[in-house]
Amino acid sequence: MTGKLNGFFASSKLFIVAGKGGVGKTTVASSLARLATTCGLRTLLIDVERKHGIAKAFGVDPLTYEESPLIAADPAQRTAELVGRTITPDDALVEWLGDHGLRRLGDRMVSTGLVDIIATATPGIRDLLVLGKVKQLVTEDSYDVVVLDTPGSGHAISFLRSPLGLAEAVRSGPIRRQSNEVLGMLQDPLRTRIVLVTLAEETPVNELVETAYQLEETVGVALGPVVVNALVEPVPALTDFEGSLLSVRERRAVEKALAFETARYQHQMFQRQRLATVLPLPQLRLPEQPGVTIDRAAIVALAETLGHELASAGPSL
Repeated sequence: MTGKLNGFFASSKLFIVAGKGGVGKTTVASSLARLATTCGLRTLLIDVERKHGIAKAFGVDPLTYEESPLIAADPAQRTAELVGRTITPDDALVEWLGDHGLRRLGDRMVSTGLVDIIATATPGIRDLLVLGKVKQLVTEDSYDVVVLDTPGSGHAISFLRSPLGLAEAVRSGPIRRQSNEVLGMLQDPLRTRIVLVTLAEETPVNELVETAYQLEETVGVALGPVVVNALVEPVPALTDFEGSLLSVRERRAVEKALAFETARYQHQMFQRQRLATVLPLPQLRLPEQPGVTIDRAAIVALAETLGHELASAGPSL
C-alpha cells in the first residue's frame, strides 16, 4: 500500500480539495493531509475561509496566519508532522508589502478598508492574493505536500479562475506577472491536482460534474480522484432478525427501518454509477460517520480508509 500512496503524493505537491458546501470537504481535506503524513511527508493543511472546522476536528485553537501544529511527528510510526494555517487576502497583502519594506502601508490599507475598495474595483484580486501565497508555500522546501481546503463549489470556481481573469484583464505589471505564475502552478499536473468531493445524491453529483468540467475547461487543471463521502453500508436481511423475539409492532418497525436503509443504499449506488458514467474518474469511497462531530480519531480512521481506497484504485489514478 505504501508504494501506491507514495506514488500518488509524488504525482503533485499541491492537492486542492473542492466540492459543494455540506459534502464533507473539510473532513476529506483533513483526512487527505493526515494520510500524507503517514507516508513520512511533512504536510501543510490550508484553510481560506476561517470557519474553524479544521481546528475543531483536530482539537486545537483556531488557526491563524502563522503555522500551527495539528499532529506531531511520530518517529516510531514513521509519520511526519501535520501543520495548519489560514490564509486571508489581508494577511497575504500585509506580508507581501512587508517583504518589500512597506509593512506600515499594508497595515494602514487593511485598517482603513482600502483593501476592500481595491478588491471591489478589481474583481478576483483577493483570491489572487491568497493563491499567490499558496504558490509561495508550494515553491518552498518546508513542506512535502500542501493540501488546500477551498470555499464551496460556487466560489471555488471563481477562486481558481481568478488568476486567468486577471491575466486577461491586466496587460502588464506585478498583478499580470503574479497571475501568470499562479496560473502556471494550477495548470501544471506535476504541481497541482484537484480532488473533488461529493455525496451520492442527485444535486451534489450534478454540481460536482458541472464544477469538474468548468475547472478543466476554463482553468485547465488536472482532475484527480473523486471522493464519494458518507456512504452507507448494505443493510442486513430481515431473516437475520428471525431468531430474535420480536413483537408484531417491533417486527414492523424493523421492516420499515430496513426498507428505508435499503432504498437509501440503492439510491447511493445508482448515483455512484451515474457519476462514473458522466465523469469517468476513479472514485474513492468514505463511510458515513456516526454523530455530527468529526474529531481527531475520526480523521485518523478516515485517513486509513482513504489510504486503502487509493491503494486499491486502478492504474488511472
